[in-house]
Amino acid sequence: MTVFQIVSGLLLLLVGGDFLVRGSVGLAKRAGVSELLIGLVLVGFGTSTPELMTSVMAALGGSPGIAIGNVAGSNIANILLILGLVAVIAPIRTDPAALLRDGPANALAAVAFAGLAVSGTIGREAGLVLLLALAGYLVLTYRMERGRSSPSAEMHRGETRLVLPEPKPLELPLNLALASGGLAMILFGAHFLVTSASELARMAGISDAVIGVTIVAVGTSLPELVTSMVAALRRQTDIALGNILGSNLFNILGILGVTAAVSPLPVPREIMDLDVWAMLGATMILLVFSMSGWRICRREGTVMLLAYCAYMAVVAANTLE
Repeated sequence: MTVFQIVSGLLLLLVGGDFLVRGSVGLAKRAGVSELLIGLVLVGFGTSTPELMTSVMAALGGSPGIAIGNVAGSNIANILLILGLVAVIAPIRTDPAALLRDGPANALAAVAFAGLAVSGTIGREAGLVLLLALAGYLVLTYRMERGRSSPSAEMHRGETRLVLPEPKPLELPLNLALASGGLAMILFGAHFLVTSASELARMAGISDAVIGVTIVAVGTSLPELVTSMVAALRRQTDIALGNILGSNLFNILGILGVTAAVSPLPVPREIMDLDVWAMLGATMILLVFSMSGWRICRREGTVMLLAYCAYMAVVAANTLE
């Protein structure tokens, strides 16, 4: 029954996330919001809604290991697993201007996460600072790209067209139904996932943190996986990279920020000892590979996949000790 609830929760998160993003993008287009702003905010960060709901519910339910492990594990999976798969399918092109802006932002966010985790507790004040940093990043990026036809601006517009390729959005009632229905599915899915994952941890005699960085993190990253794979199959790999960079930044500044602001998060020892450093390492690998020839080739994608397998093997070995 527990496994069935986990699978049901993941399916609800996946389908609900897709419905929410499509409905929200449709509403924004009907309201005349620019494709740049839609791609930057709704698409890039909308796919992280499952992680947000899951982490908030886990924190409120007394499972901080799931809440924090979800963020760290999702970022690791986004880089090593998802981008690794995308690069194996089709080499990922990188726009130097966009990467030189978003790359350092991701690195600084990862370092901030590691510093907060090592301190032992991520409090409300830290959560509010993370949210302010996210708001500053959004304002700065929009001001830099507004009215321009630069590759990075076109990438954000392309994210909108990838989600909603129709020339005209759906009718208003259908968009409202998609958005509200998707949100409801995410809420129910997050509830099922958190409660069943906590029960599985108790049954297996392992910590919530381990469940958070494995099953929960990979499961809540499914929207990013779907979006990135569609982009790869269409040979729009720059959109896949932009989606992951935006999602990882929102995971730390937005999801961790909101969750800590709602409920202070004590950081489990397992995450301090392994997962934050694995996340930092994955972020550095991404930046190095992206800047080496301004592309991530198939060989580098294979290295990323092998690194993810090695990380999961270490998690499993630590769990069995």
